[in-house]
Amino acid sequence: MKILFVGDVFGSAGRRIVKEHLPHMMETHAVDLLVINGENAAGGFGLTPVIANDLFDLGAHVITTGNHVWDKREIIEYMQSVPEDSDERPRRIVRPANYVAGTPGYGWYEGELPTGQAYAVVSLQGRVFMGSSDDPFRKADEILEQVKARVVVVDFHAEATSEKVAMGWYLDGRVTAVLGTHTHVPTADARVLPGGTAFQTDVGMSGPYDSVIGVQKEQVLHRFLTGMPAKFEAAKGDPRMAATLITCDGATGRATAVQTFLMGE
Repeated sequence: MKILFVGDVFGSAGRRIVKEHLPHMMETHAVDLLVINGENAAGGFGLTPVIANDLFDLGAHVITTGNHVWDKREIIEYMQSVPEDSDERPRRIVRPANYVAGTPGYGWYEGELPTGQAYAVVSLQGRVFMGSSDDPFRKADEILEQVKARVVVVDFHAEATSEKVAMGWYLDGRVTAVLGTHTHVPTADARVLPGGTAFQTDVGMSGPYDSVIGVQKEQVLHRFLTGMPAKFEAAKGDPRMAATLITCDGATGRATAVQTFLMGE
């Protein structure tokens, strides 16, 4: 079984480069399951129903998010428009599962591919430098007690590399993959851990690399040099798609190989 995870789609440049590369990637690598992190897809901050549908039209089975999930308020009503047991598109957008109880939406989705292959996608958010949320480690334990699928992909949206690496080791042998998002810089540590879990500290950003992690350089530099507040806008130049491809045994959920990609125009 092949799983493709596309890292944080950032703004229109990110959407464009993903649309350019994804069809070829899906066909060339015979991808079975496609997961896209789309929390920055709308102008670099948040996700709208229209953009979510565009990503689903590209073949996404599940869209994960993170700390910017609520930046576009219209996504809240969209995610709440279907019941928990639905398989429709709004239900297949997941926000971090360790948000406070009662938060709109759901933190994980369990589904089935047309082949009959069961899978689950879990979204978790770190706590180091990320604000308040419930313990992602214990939340992972809680979710895995409920998940029946053997193939489980975890998007760990976190700032600190140490917290991400720790989660990889914590879940090794219990999930198919732990893939970090949020910091927008692809890391060179993709590997399969001893227990059969594919791990990468950060998949990276699918967006404009002529930027400071997606934002126009001049705006960020002004903020650093003066300390004054500034409106951040998504950059456009040098778009690249960051993605990670995982090969696994669908029967056991154990990963056997992991490969990373960073593709420009």
